[in-house]
Amino acid sequence: MSSIGIQVGAIPLAHSQCRFTVWAPFLQSLSVQLWDPRGQDVDREIPLQPRPLGYWEAVVDAVPPGTLYTFRLNQDLVRPDPAARYQPEGVHGRSQVIDHRTYPWQDHAWPNIPLESYICYELHVGTFTPEGTFEAIIPRLADLADLGINALEIMPVSQFPGDEKAQGPQAYRNWGYDGVYPYAVQNSYGGVEGLKRLVDACHRQGIAVILDVVYNHFGPEGNYMADFAPYFTERYKTPWGGAINFDDAYSNGVHQYFLENALYWLREFHIDALRLDAIHAIYDFGAQPFLARVAAAVETFAQSQGRPYYLIAESDLNDSKVLRPRTQGGFQMDAQWCDDFHHCVHTLLTGETQGYYQDFGRMDQLAQAWQSSFVYSGQYSPVRKRYHGNDVSDRPASQFVIYAQNHDQIGNRMLGERLSHIVSFEALKLAAASVLLAPGIPMLFMGEEYGEEAPFFYFVSHADPALVQAVREGRQQEFAAFHRAGEPPDAAAPDTFTRSLLRWDTRTQGHHQVLLNYHRHLIGLRRSLSPLQNFDRDALEVRFDEEHRWLSVHRFHGQDAVLLAMNWNSTPVTIPQVSRFPGQKHLDSADPAWKGPGSQLPECLSPGAALSLQPHSVGLYLLQP
Repeated sequence: MSSIGIQVGAIPLAHSQCRFTVWAPFLQSLSVQLWDPRGQDVDREIPLQPRPLGYWEAVVDAVPPGTLYTFRLNQDLVRPDPAARYQPEGVHGRSQVIDHRTYPWQDHAWPNIPLESYICYELHVGTFTPEGTFEAIIPRLADLADLGINALEIMPVSQFPGDEKAQGPQAYRNWGYDGVYPYAVQNSYGGVEGLKRLVDACHRQGIAVILDVVYNHFGPEGNYMADFAPYFTERYKTPWGGAINFDDAYSNGVHQYFLENALYWLREFHIDALRLDAIHAIYDFGAQPFLARVAAAVETFAQSQGRPYYLIAESDLNDSKVLRPRTQGGFQMDAQWCDDFHHCVHTLLTGETQGYYQDFGRMDQLAQAWQSSFVYSGQYSPVRKRYHGNDVSDRPASQFVIYAQNHDQIGNRMLGERLSHIVSFEALKLAAASVLLAPGIPMLFMGEEYGEEAPFFYFVSHADPALVQAVREGRQQEFAAFHRAGEPPDAAAPDTFTRSLLRWDTRTQGHHQVLLNYHRHLIGLRRSLSPLQNFDRDALEVRFDEEHRWLSVHRFHGQDAVLLAMNWNSTPVTIPQVSRFPGQKHLDSADPAWKGPGSQLPECLSPGAALSLQPHSVGLYLLQP
């Protein structure tokens, strides 16, 4: 019996039969307890039979979808299913049998979108709407599509802890990275049916769906994995405790659990891409590393479906191995997040130099990010006190997701401030252009498009008081590195969650509406001007001035070319001999139409002319080479 292809959990079969499969190599006995329809008592208990490689299995009659069940381990512990498809009673409650075959999908003709065409929008389900559900997102999809968004990136939705006796979105307050059931869709968000309806609705609007999944750790509450099998190893340590066992003894079962999980989201929920959280915390030095195996499995699945699916990694290693082909020893991810780009934009606009920001803040670094994605590709990092990264300049820019804000970079600030709190309106427009007109896959964080002013805090709803106190102390220690005085908001307080809710209605008011229209215009330029769709690094010319803080960029595609002129200074600057080509102006962020101080840019650009730019402004010309 090979572990390849084994689906753990409760799998409905024909005629109301259900196959229960569990990986538990050290148990002496294992049985499934089926609860009666009223959910008050165990109706039946059926022993599972041992199978090779530490698996246990039983095919049981008369188990209709919706049946609640638990497992009894060694005639002693009673636990939910570690591969539960749904936890209607929360992380400590019983699991429920789900039949994925019954949903009436309407997206059969959906082809997915080429990855290089993605314009991503990251959101947190709980705070995106007052209702905090998948269903409540659907009415807003048309507005996102009108803006130009074609890829919705959803923060993790695997079951996380909350107050199982409370009602409403405040009952379960979590970013999603504390999930403990990787297969179970969060009950407070709307569960299995709710997520499927959201994905179906996205595809009707021409929007792909990226799901954030966490394979580097489990959350601390409701984590019963170790009761079943050696899911963890003491060989490595992580910020969350013992590492998941990807390369120690018995790691074959761990690999299979997560390999199947990745395919599960693509197959059963029609997810188009997975964002793999913090893969630098997946410690795996095996000859067949998990990350390479999951990329191969997704590639094989994509071939069988006749459409593309993508894997997007988050990594702080600046290691080209993440993207390189497996034949070259790489993992062959389709893309990865690029924090270096964010750090350049953020430090130049805010002047912040605390914590890891002290590695950034220069114009030459911004130029490097435009040209080569990684700023640190082998240079010495003062923060890390070592040489950091390697070169990825041979990889196309379309393999890098770029952003000026995301959940981490906002929510991990002590006061959860967005850029709208800490920079000027002109600087917000410069940040938007730097992301949406740069080579890379652009991503906005929910509300960024209209300058949302509600903070986005870190919040939790753990039931264990000791765990809540540990979170509070950990946050305080984290902010010490940034030399922030004072107390952060209480992550466990309901008010911390509610203050993070979007004020969506403000998007049609005053300067918020101007900024929204400005983002729409930028996306329109990106789609209509072919040089802005060219990710070839050889089709890019970058100049900069460190003292005066300007950056000029030529982007080419065949006979077409554009010029981007950006002033990162808080005073006006002049860029000499900005282009050798004539051109026609298509954007000036200082224009009064964009609530700017007034344009100083000519409508027509002469070869060799100088350009004078207002503070924190950007201009774009379509050139005639």
